[in-house]
Amino acid sequence: MAFSPFYASVFPVENNSVVKMIADAVKWKSESIDVGTIPQGKPKLIRFEFTNTSSKPIVIENVAPSCGCTTADYTKTPILPGKKGFVEASYNAASKGAFMKTVSVTTSDSKTPKTLSFKGVVS
Repeated sequence: MAFSPFYASVFPVENNSVVKMIADAVKWKSESIDVGTIPQGKPKLIRFEFTNTSSKPIVIENVAPSCGCTTADYTKTPILPGKKGFVEASYNAASKGAFMKTVSVTTSDSKTPKTLSFKGVVS
């Protein structure tokens, strides 16, 4: 028990630096995009771009749209340090009105998915 206070003060500092390192590995140009007004029944392509700010290649391992009305594409090759990659979502609106959709992206630098979102109004 004499060591408990010592370890309690060391671990949070160590964990915070690991979280910061992971957060800095991928720099998104935008994590949320407002597409404005789009026509009903015509697919809209939304492109999210990012830069690999780490010192090692990054691979997009999984991209999961939030609903069946959205399909996704992404950079399939490793993104080298300093280079750019993308995730694209194609949204086909079936009904009129406001919407907000998400796409979850998992990369090789973090197993915690990054959630990207887009919103707009279908007319």
